[in-house]
Amino acid sequence: MAQRSNNNDNKNNRKKVITINLSWVFYLLLIGGLAYAMFSHGSSSNPEKVEWQDVTEMAGRGDIESITFVRNDFKGEIKIKADRLSRYKDLYPGGVVPKRSPQLYFLVSGKFDPEMQFETLNSSLPEDAKVKVIMVNRENIWSDLLQWVLPLLILVLFWAWMFRGMNRNVPGGGGIGNPFNAGKSTGKLADKNEVKVTFKDVAGLYGAKDEVMEIVDFLKNPGKYTALGGKIPKGALLVGPPGTGKTLLAKAVAGEANVPFFSISGSDFVEMFVGVGASRVRDLFRQAKEKAPCIVFIDEIDAVGRARAKNGGFTSNDERENTLNQLLTEMDGFGTNSGVIVLAATNRSDILDGALMRAGRFDRQIHVELPELKEREEIFQVHVKGLRLSEDFDIKFMAKHTPGFSGADIANVCNEAALTAARNNRPAVTQQDFLDAVDRIVGGLERKESTIMTPAEKKNTAYHEAGHALVGWLLPYADPVFKVSIIPRGNALGLTWYVPEERKNWTRSNMMDRMCALLGGRVAEELTSGEPSTGALNDLERLTGMAYAMVQYYGMSDKVGALSFYDSSGARGYNLTKPYSEKTAELMDAEVKKLVDNIHERTKKIIEGHRDAFEQLGALLLEKEVIFAEDLERILGPKVKPDGEATDE
Repeated sequence: MAQRSNNNDNKNNRKKVITINLSWVFYLLLIGGLAYAMFSHGSSSNPEKVEWQDVTEMAGRGDIESITFVRNDFKGEIKIKADRLSRYKDLYPGGVVPKRSPQLYFLVSGKFDPEMQFETLNSSLPEDAKVKVIMVNRENIWSDLLQWVLPLLILVLFWAWMFRGMNRNVPGGGGIGNPFNAGKSTGKLADKNEVKVTFKDVAGLYGAKDEVMEIVDFLKNPGKYTALGGKIPKGALLVGPPGTGKTLLAKAVAGEANVPFFSISGSDFVEMFVGVGASRVRDLFRQAKEKAPCIVFIDEIDAVGRARAKNGGFTSNDERENTLNQLLTEMDGFGTNSGVIVLAATNRSDILDGALMRAGRFDRQIHVELPELKEREEIFQVHVKGLRLSEDFDIKFMAKHTPGFSGADIANVCNEAALTAARNNRPAVTQQDFLDAVDRIVGGLERKESTIMTPAEKKNTAYHEAGHALVGWLLPYADPVFKVSIIPRGNALGLTWYVPEERKNWTRSNMMDRMCALLGGRVAEELTSGEPSTGALNDLERLTGMAYAMVQYYGMSDKVGALSFYDSSGARGYNLTKPYSEKTAELMDAEVKKLVDNIHERTKKIIEGHRDAFEQLGALLLEKEVIFAEDLERILGPKVKPDGEATDE
C-alpha cells in the first residue's frame, strides 16, 4: 500500500511540474524588449552631450585624454583626464561626474571628415595636450535585430490578446490566446466516466423523456428500426420554458448513450471575426463524422438559429446568418451526414429560422413543459433526498402548493427551505420551512421590522388584500385563495397567495373572474378610503394585459369579432406599421375600456353585497397580519365552485 501511495504522489508531482503558462513568456519578452529599446542607447556611465565647438575648447585647455570616434554612428566619445573632471560637474544632475569613461559625447553630420578635423585639432595643440584619437566601426547586431523584431512581436502579441478568449474550450487548443485555433470547434466531447446523470435522475417529463429515450434506443439497436425500412432521425429539438429540464435531458442522453456525445452552446459559434462561426460549424461536424454514430448537442440554439432577415437592413447580421447557413448545410445538404444526430434546446422556438425547423434537419420537436402535479411530486422526491426532513413534511401538499414551478424552481425551494431551517437552528427541515421558502421565492424577503408603515397605510393595505381575497373566494372561476398577508415582502406591502388551477384552455368566464379578483383590491380602496392609491400598480398592469389579450388575440369582443393580431413568429416586431387600421385600433381601445368598466362595476357590487364579511376580513388582517383559507371559509363559507362541481375537495 505504501508503494502505491508513493507512485500516486510521483504522478501528481509530475502533473504539477509540466503546467506552464506560455502567455507569460510572451509578455516577459515584450517587457524586456521595450526596456532594452529604451535604455540600450546609453551606457552605464550616463555621458552628457556637448557640441564640436565645446570639444575644441576643452582640447585647447588640455582636459581631454582621448576621443573614440564611431564612424558608422557619427558619434564621438570623450574621456576626460582624471584631474580635470571637477570642471564639468555642472553638466550632471547633482554635480556627480561618472569616473567610468566616456564622460561626454558629441554627434556630427555625415559631412564631418574625422581624419582632417582631428589632425587640424592636434596640430594646434602643444605636445603635452595632444588628444589620443581612436577610430572604430561599432556594429550592434542585437539592437538592429530588435528594431525589426520588436514591432512584429508587438503585433503578434496584440493579435494573441484579441483571440485570447476564443479558444479556451478547444480540444488541443494550445492554451489561452492561441490565434491559430480560432476556427476550431469549441464543442466538448463528454467523457462517459464523468457523466453520472441517467434517465432515472430525470423526474417527470413523461412524454419528453420517452421520445429522448427512443433516440438513444435508435443508436443502441439500429437494426430494430432499419429492418422495417425506417431511418434514424437526423435531429430533435427540445422546446420549453426555462428551468424545465432541457439540458438535464441532454445530460441523461450523454450518460445513457454508448456513443460519443459533443456538447456546445449556440453562442460559441458567434464571434466578432468574419468566418469564424462557419469554420467552427464545419470543424464540429467533421469531428462528429469521424466518430459516427454520435450525438451533437447544441444548447440555446436560438443564439445562432434566429430567423434570417429578408432584407440587408439594420435587422440583419451577416456573420450570424453565414454561420446558420453553414449549420443548415451540415445538417442536411449535399454532403453525407450519416450517423450524426443533432440534439438542440431552446426556449424561443418561435424565432428560429423556418429552414432550420423543417423535417430532415429537426425531424422532431420535443416539448418540455412545466411539470404537472404528479411530476412535481417526483421532482420534490429527487431534490429532498439529501435533506434531513421532519415527520410533518408532506410531498403531495408541497406539490399542490407550487403550481407553475419548474424543476429549477423546485430545486431552489428545497435549498432555500434547508437554509431557512439552519437559520432558525432547527434539527430538521419542516413543512413550514418549505412554505416560507415558497413565500420568499414568490414574494421576496420578508421586511416586517425594517419597513415603517403608518396606521393609515397598514389599514389601507389590509382592506386592499381583503378585497382580493373576498372577490376571489366568491367567484366560481377565480383561483382559490390559500393565504393573505399584510407583511411587506420585496416591493409589495401585502400579498394574496392563490393556488392556480392547472388548465391549458381558458374560457371567457375564467378570464372575467380572474380579472375581477385582480381589481378587487383597487375597488376595496375606493369603498373604504374614498380614493385609489398606487398600491394597485401590478394589479392594473396584469388586468390591462388580460383585457387587451381578450380583444386583440382571443377574439372575445363582439364588436371587434373573431380577429386575432397575435404574432406567433415574432417577425412582426421589426415592422414599423401595425396590422390593423387606426379605426380598428380606436375600436379595440374602446372595447377594452368598456370591458374594464364592466369588471369594475361587477367587482364593486360583489364587495358591497358582502360588506359585513369584507369588514370582518379587513379587521382580522389588521389583528393577525396573516390569515389562511380556513379563516376565509369561517367568514364567507365554502369556496364557491362552478355549477356541477362539488364544494368539498
